[in-house]
Amino acid sequence: MYHSITDAPTPETRPLAVRPGDFADQLGHLKDRGFTPITLGELAALRRERREPPARPVVITFDDGYADFHREALPILTRLGVPATVFLTSGWLRDAGPDAAGRPLDAMLSWAQVREAADSGIEIGGHSHSHPQLDQLPGPALREELRRNKALLEDRLGRPVTTMAYPFGYSSARVRRETRAAGYLAACAVGNAMATERHDVLAMPRLTVSRNTGLARFRNAVEDNAVPLIYLRERLLTKGYAVVRRTRYAVRQVRQVAHGE
Repeated sequence: MYHSITDAPTPETRPLAVRPGDFADQLGHLKDRGFTPITLGELAALRRERREPPARPVVITFDDGYADFHREALPILTRLGVPATVFLTSGWLRDAGPDAAGRPLDAMLSWAQVREAADSGIEIGGHSHSHPQLDQLPGPALREELRRNKALLEDRLGRPVTTMAYPFGYSSARVRRETRAAGYLAACAVGNAMATERHDVLAMPRLTVSRNTGLARFRNAVEDNAVPLIYLRERLLTKGYAVVRRTRYAVRQVRQVAHGE
């Protein structure tokens, strides 16, 4: 899971902004080690059709849709022949116009750049319309975020959009049900674990690549036996916060019922 690829991040994006040189080295390592990059949609199809995956499959994903994807990441991906999946927050796009929503953390892609990326073989997925915490939204607002995002992407690109990633990685059984009902076939969380067949296709875990992910850490992270130790702290925090979030949502629902809302 990547976000921004830049040498000059904003204060907000800096923790997750990977240097272009580091990104190129990481992709080079994957190719040298015999990994086969595929899109999330391809991975979902393999599972759905019960087909054997290629040797050492890996899915490279980007969240949000920062402009530096077009400037920095896309040329590297193209040069190395690596496909990727970009999850877009439709209300954040630079020329969203009347559909603008939420608060972008940096310069964002334009619709023309999104179409160029799609025409280059990049899979475009959804990432909600305004980047809210989906698991905290009431039903109507949740459905609007998912369906408006998908409809805008499909209308502008002229092709189906069947994959998405949850903003902040937050989901719940209720969110996943609505995600499926909106027409998505696969979705990503964070989780910081290797994805296996036991994982719900609508809650696929990913490994976070951040500014502090040096090549040595990256090398260890892509080997199965190293993941639990490298991401242990992040995984424990994620699980603990999930309990807090479920409790927070339940309390809010009780209060609304009590007040007749």
